[in-house]
Amino acid sequence: MLPFWIALQFLSSLPVTLPGMPTPEQNGRSLLFYPLVGLLFGVLLWALDALLQGTQPLLHAALLLSAWVILSGGLHLDGLADSADAWLGGFGDRERTLAIMKDPRSGPIAVVTLVLVLLLKFCALLALVEGGQGALLILAPVVGRAAMLALFLSTPYVRRGGLGQALKDHLPHKTALWVLGVSAVGCLLLGGWLPLLVAAVAFFALRRPMLRRLGGTTGDTAGALLELLELAVVVTLACNVS
Repeated sequence: MLPFWIALQFLSSLPVTLPGMPTPEQNGRSLLFYPLVGLLFGVLLWALDALLQGTQPLLHAALLLSAWVILSGGLHLDGLADSADAWLGGFGDRERTLAIMKDPRSGPIAVVTLVLVLLLKFCALLALVEGGQGALLILAPVVGRAAMLALFLSTPYVRRGGLGQALKDHLPHKTALWVLGVSAVGCLLLGGWLPLLVAAVAFFALRRPMLRRLGGTTGDTAGALLELLELAVVVTLACNVS
């Protein structure tokens, strides 16, 4: 189970302590457990939703969103911000785009992107809360982290020598396909076909410019993909709350 704990430590702010430095093989296998970490996040959000029943809806949704961000430690939001800055400031140039991603500073486009994404998530959560659909909170975290697994499985990693390269090089491909299949079936049973279809379209729509601009993915663009797919799924669910 060490790869699971590696995945949980990397993807969350939960207090996880590893017994030692993981090997590259263990890091690669940790990718297989990304959807399981998403499931854990979703169950925790669902449980919090149940505890908050009776709370004023706006506050209820705000607390859910805060917990969602805190669980991941803002890791993927940081990737989204860096990617937004780099995509605008890179002017289509690969090396300039990669250089901007490494800059820890956030420009106006990064701030605007984060505000819009969090605002849309908040509104979608509010719709789910008011519709009594807390169980659907499980879906978006699973889809987002399964998408990261799919991205590393299908897309070159462009920064040589980093953690992402070790994840990519040591990912067991056949097992990853099984994990993605099981994740897709579970999500289909929980939320129906529409959120999965929207997520699949969004995945390929976001992956294509990564390949065209960079020739692959980075940790930042992977984080951006996760955040945007979570958003696409939760907005789709909110739009179908009756």
